[in-house]
Amino acid sequence: MSKAIKETHFTFPGQVGFYKGKVRDVYIFEEELVVVASDRISAFDVVLPRPIPFKGQVLNQIAAGFLKATADIVPNWVTSTPDPNVTIGKRCEPFKVEMVIRGYLAGHAAREYKAGKRVLCGVAMPEGLRENDPFPEPIITPTTKAAEGHDEDISREDILAKGIVSESDYVVLEKYTRALFKKGQEMAREKGLILVDTKYEFGKFGDQILLIDEIHTPDSSRYFYAEGYEENQEKGLPQKQLSKEFVRQWLIANGFQGKEGQSVPEMTDEIVDGISDRYIELFENIMGEKFVKAETSDIQSRIEKAILAHLAK
Repeated sequence: MSKAIKETHFTFPGQVGFYKGKVRDVYIFEEELVVVASDRISAFDVVLPRPIPFKGQVLNQIAAGFLKATADIVPNWVTSTPDPNVTIGKRCEPFKVEMVIRGYLAGHAAREYKAGKRVLCGVAMPEGLRENDPFPEPIITPTTKAAEGHDEDISREDILAKGIVSESDYVVLEKYTRALFKKGQEMAREKGLILVDTKYEFGKFGDQILLIDEIHTPDSSRYFYAEGYEENQEKGLPQKQLSKEFVRQWLIANGFQGKEGQSVPEMTDEIVDGISDRYIELFENIMGEKFVKAETSDIQSRIEKAILAHLAK
């Protein structure tokens, strides 16, 4: 059993704030953010009791790889990744919407479609689709960015009418979203994968719109394996997914969906190690390279030293 990062409690010179998300610990400075990807894992909007070794490293390094690979298409917030679990970048003012883009009728879109809806976030979905069929072209289905609770679907028209984002900025967000998804799908195809849907977050640094947060990770995206996709669709079989769906399925099978009165099933060492192995497998499939485990004998000290060295520059 390797050590894992459940949470961090650092205090850095020049730090002006701190924010603890479901998975990330964010140290706030005047003009930059230091983001530590912990090994916490959430499902059904609940942080599970035990951290997963190397999960934070997996997500941080996948995101870093994709942000670097797409920087020529869309400028992003990152300035440095001084540690396998740390990303440092510009402190942006986030837009209060998440740009969700879907290439296939899967997940939330499929559930809405099955319930008889043919319009999602103001976007029409054609008749006659089966679950996991591709859309004629990818659709953008934004959600509000909730401070607490669940994000909610919203249409382009409502975003503009409510003044959540200006029209000139929203046009840029849509353009960037489509360009990133196209690149993400191309990169997935090279690895024998299908990027099904994903979400992007953007913010402003001065007058510049930047891509922020993680991209194309198994926590923010859904992937199918390309091999067997057509055959499974023809036979009406489920698609083999590359995402954290396996964690949700384990919880559901053990009577937990985040509802009141339900308890998280016991996370034995065997379960925790199994989830860790799956995340490493996700990394190697998505990135097409061997995962190199970072030193875990004193993770907290390793991370703190890397951040202090960056700040001293």
